[in-house]
Amino acid sequence: MGRRAAIVGFGQTKGSSSRRDVTGVELINEAVRAALADAGLGIGDIDAVVIGNMDHFEGVNYVDMWSVEGSGGVMKPVFKVTTGGTTGTSVAISAYYHVASGMFDRVLAIGWEKNSESDTTGAIITAYDPFWERPNMAGAIGGLAVDASRYMHDYGATERDGARVTVRERLHALNNPFAHLQQEWMRGKDAVFLVDALVASKENKVLAYPLRMSDMCPRTDAAAALIFAAEGTAEKIAPIPAWVLAVANRHNFVYYGDLDWSRNETLEAAAKKVFATAGIREPLKEVDVCELYLPYSYAGLAWMESIGFCGPGQGPQLLWDGVTDMDGELPVNPSGGVMSSNPIGATGIIRVGEAAIQIMRKAGTRQVGKDVNVAMATGFGGCYWADVMLLGRKKPV
Repeated sequence: MGRRAAIVGFGQTKGSSSRRDVTGVELINEAVRAALADAGLGIGDIDAVVIGNMDHFEGVNYVDMWSVEGSGGVMKPVFKVTTGGTTGTSVAISAYYHVASGMFDRVLAIGWEKNSESDTTGAIITAYDPFWERPNMAGAIGGLAVDASRYMHDYGATERDGARVTVRERLHALNNPFAHLQQEWMRGKDAVFLVDALVASKENKVLAYPLRMSDMCPRTDAAAALIFAAEGTAEKIAPIPAWVLAVANRHNFVYYGDLDWSRNETLEAAAKKVFATAGIREPLKEVDVCELYLPYSYAGLAWMESIGFCGPGQGPQLLWDGVTDMDGELPVNPSGGVMSSNPIGATGIIRVGEAAIQIMRKAGTRQVGKDVNVAMATGFGGCYWADVMLLGRKKPV
């Protein structure tokens, strides 16, 4: 494992569809300043920087050097990470490795994206086979629609089940001042009423059956930053550090025709690894909160099963029983999740940061009611890969 390490600071910007008031470098600097202030540190206290975004979206070359005035990386070791949708979680894992290796005591991890200045679809389609997949599967919506349809076919799930995930995310987002989508018309309304309203709405257009507008994540401008510190240093910075218990990532590349649509194999494997490392045998009972990377609603059903929170086909029942609501046994995405804010390069690091502040009891209006001793954060990327980070209040053994 190397040295023990913990998260001691977290900062993020308010998500929005467009931040025309700042450059990308200035956006990064907002998050860095917020993280440093949260930890009570200055940039001179930082030994190294890890930064990531989907740099081919914005068309910025050498992001690690281009951003140094915003990141604070001038004359410091800077490491760039880009792994698609998992970029943010991969940045966090890399920063953890920097500290756990013993080479650095305090490392700043940064994720960012200005989707308003990017060509997302033009970049994403290069991941697909030009003959077999691009005509009908390229981009996010086509593949996810097939994924959702297969889940509905195998387990009898319905559009209402997908809408129930959306309602949970939107209601949770109303407690998060940083969330991009703030749908005030939902505030105070019954979840069943909201589900029926989404399914019946003529304005909630079908994009590719069964996915509607409400089933998908937005395109967001935002940045986020974390500070990792080594044991012996972390305790001096944070009253309650969020200790890294285990990390794992699993990568794969599959043709959609070869994919096992009944499961997310990379997430399944990564989750099994972190649970084994941390000694967790009953995830639903032992994990207190989960920031799950959900780019669309139906993943909130199937991926609960892949992680092992329930058995195959049991995701909808877990959802309708309220287990994943703010006051449930396992609150999922108290922040509102990816479906409420999706600055792609920062999306995963926000999952890690939101999990950390639940342990540190700094989540404010989105703090879950019970004490959080174990928190989980995941990342997901196209072509199927997964990152998982498990955080705890107690140091790992």
